[in-house]
Formats: sequence, C-alpha cells, structure tokens
Amino acid sequence: MGTRQVSRSAVVAAAPERIFALLADPAQHPLIDGSGTVRASRGAAPGRLSLGARFGMEMRMGAPYRIENTVVEFEENRLIAWRHFSGHRWRWRLEPTADGRTEVTETFDWSTARSPLAIRLLGFPKRNAEAIEKTLARLGGMFPG
Repeated sequence: MGTRQVSRSAVVAAAPERIFALLADPAQHPLIDGSGTVRASRGAAPGRLSLGARFGMEMRMGAPYRIENTVVEFEENRLIAWRHFSGHRWRWRLEPTADGRTEVTETFDWSTARSPLAIRLLGFPKRNAEAIEKTLARLGGMFPG
C-alpha cells in the first residue's frame, strides 16, 4: 500500500456477487456510508455502474454539495473504483473466501489527487480511515451471517 492510500478490510458473510451488486448501484451508497456525507444519488445515474459510467451524488460535509463521479476501475464482482474532479479514488476490492464469505477492502487512494497536500493538511486520510471502518461495519450488517 502506498503512502497516499488508506485501506481497511473486513470479512462479510456474503458472496462477492451480492456485495458487488450493492456497490454497483449508486442509489444504495447512502445505506453503507460510514462518513455521514453521502445523502442520495442524483440525476440520471445508471442503475448499475460499469467502466466509464458517470454518476452524481448529493453530499453533505457541513454544507450540502453535489459531486459527479466516474468509474475508473472495474472488474465484475471483484473490483470497482470511482473518482471525481479532485482525482482521488474510492476503490472496493472483493476477494472470495473458502467458506463462501468475502474479504472486502475499501481504499481511499489519494495518490492520484490533484491536490494531495490539501488532502493531507485537511486531515482526510485519518478521517477517511475512520469512516471506512464504519462503512465496512455497516456493509457487514447488511449481510448478517
């Protein structure tokens, strides 16, 4: 893992296909968001994401705002990542386990950010690490074992 990446992993009691279906549907993102910033999908977001797909989200961090994302990495049922105008990426990697569950790794990758200094100075790596842990716990709660 690079110095401009923050990742956390958890094992979830569901097959990768079930988890990927949730991640590939922008309307479902507020259900798992542990940061408290993702409010709703907006606009004509596709019902299912694919490589190159664009989708908008209603957000709130102090004040409400909107963000447009583009899917930049995609491997069916295994990997999905999106970025917005700042260039950093949110990546989800799914690895099946021998017992039918899935190791889910979420990464905040700011190695591709346009302003990495601002991200560091504003404390986003630490805050996002905490939010990722909450997100993974919420995701696990959606698929109880």
